[in-house]
Formats: sequence, structure tokens, C-alpha cells
Amino acid sequence: MENEIFIRLGIFFLAFAALALLEQVIPRRSEEANKGSRWRTNWSFIIIDSFFLRLFAFALPLLAIGAAMDAKANSIGIFNLFDWPIFVEFILSILILDFAIWLQHVVTHKIPFLWRVHQVHHSDPEFDVSTAIRFHPIEIVLSMLFKVGLVYLLGPSALAVLVFEILLNASAMFNHANINIPPKLEKFLRLFIVTPDMHRIHHSSDRSEHDTNYGFALSIWDKLFGTYKVEPNLSHPKMEVGLRWQNDKPTKFWWSIWLPFRNK
Repeated sequence: MENEIFIRLGIFFLAFAALALLEQVIPRRSEEANKGSRWRTNWSFIIIDSFFLRLFAFALPLLAIGAAMDAKANSIGIFNLFDWPIFVEFILSILILDFAIWLQHVVTHKIPFLWRVHQVHHSDPEFDVSTAIRFHPIEIVLSMLFKVGLVYLLGPSALAVLVFEILLNASAMFNHANINIPPKLEKFLRLFIVTPDMHRIHHSSDRSEHDTNYGFALSIWDKLFGTYKVEPNLSHPKMEVGLRWQNDKPTKFWWSIWLPFRNK
């Protein structure tokens, strides 16, 4: 799709900058870990993740949006079997893709190897907008394979996949942001979307809490499937973020990149 990369990058940097600014103006929690070291590590992850996805694109040129275009051209996928109104297909595509990412997130907590990889994300000792870009490249590649397979199964439009990818990235940055939303507004927003207070509970060091609130964009899935938690056992300012066994090394990139392969 023409200009797709520029559109996504533009929205990404704009959203990240806006949320980072809000974190300075209306922070929800005070940060104790070395922010400079943390941010260098977390930005290193997104740089190396992007590099691996580019390499992956040479082996499999049809990443999610390309897969949608190929599926449409060759009438592959469920949506291409029916002549549905475009807006119905668009809405269904967003809902199904968001549910699939919710389900994928649940699975990464239940399968030991996937958890070893996903815990890199959870090992951040603080919770802010940079946490949203802290994912191990193995997880990023596996997630892309899952999305490509799902796109071929469904056959959604390339526009729907592009909008979903933008929505997923923007909502991930929003719900990881260390911003203080007025209680009444926060309560209203989480009727529909995942808020920072809702997702922060998922990053609690308490396993019973970080096995809740798996959603990234829509809040409905956790409510439907019984994984929704309204408030942490402790208050948000007192809740411990990260993994209980870790020390201050999660701020270091090489410690984090090798985390899935070491014995604790």
C-alpha cells in the first residue's frame, strides 16, 4: 500500500511524543529506575525488532498488509467468499483481529517457552510509554507470522489491516503511558478501551494480577472471558511493577535480550 510505512511511522512518533510529554505533565506514578538507561534499552528493542522484521520481509515479502492485498487478489480468506458491505467487513476485521491479539497474549502467558520470551516485556521495572516498545525480536517475528496466517484465513482489506496495525500500536502506547486520567473519565473510557490504569495491573509483580487484563485496544475481551480486574490489590502508586525475582539489570539491553535463554 502506497505510503503505508510513512503513515505508520508518522503516527507512531507523534503518539509517542505526545504521551511522553503528558507523562511529564500529569504522571500517575513516580519513577524510581534510571529512566535514561531504561529508555535506551527499550528503544534498542524497537530498533532491533524493526531490523528483524525487515530481514523477515525478504524471506516472506507478504507481511500483514501485503498478505491482505495478496489474499484479496487471489480471493483467499473467509471475507472473500461473501459479498458483504465494505463497512461490515471492516468492522468485523478490526474486532476479530483485536480478539486474536488478545488470545495470542493469553497464550504467551500459558506456554512456558512463549512466557520466557514475553517476560522480557514484563521485566521492565517501571511502566511508561517506552514499555510499549519493549518486546523481544523472537516475539515480534512470531506475532507477525500469526497475523499473516490470520489475514490469509480472514481475507480482510489492506485498509482494515493498516487501520488495525495503527490502532494496535497507538493503543499499546496509550495503555502503557504513565499518565493520570481523571477517575470519572478513566471509568468511562474503560467501558470501551484499555486504559493505563487497567493495563498497569497486568504488569504487577503479583502473578495473580499479571494474569489479568490482557487486552491492548478493546476492553471487552477480558470482561467477556473472566480475566478482567478493576483495581490492583494495592493502590496504583504502591503496586510493584515487573518480575519479583529480578534486580536492576532489566534496564540493561544485553541482560534483557538474553533473558529467555538463561536460568533464573
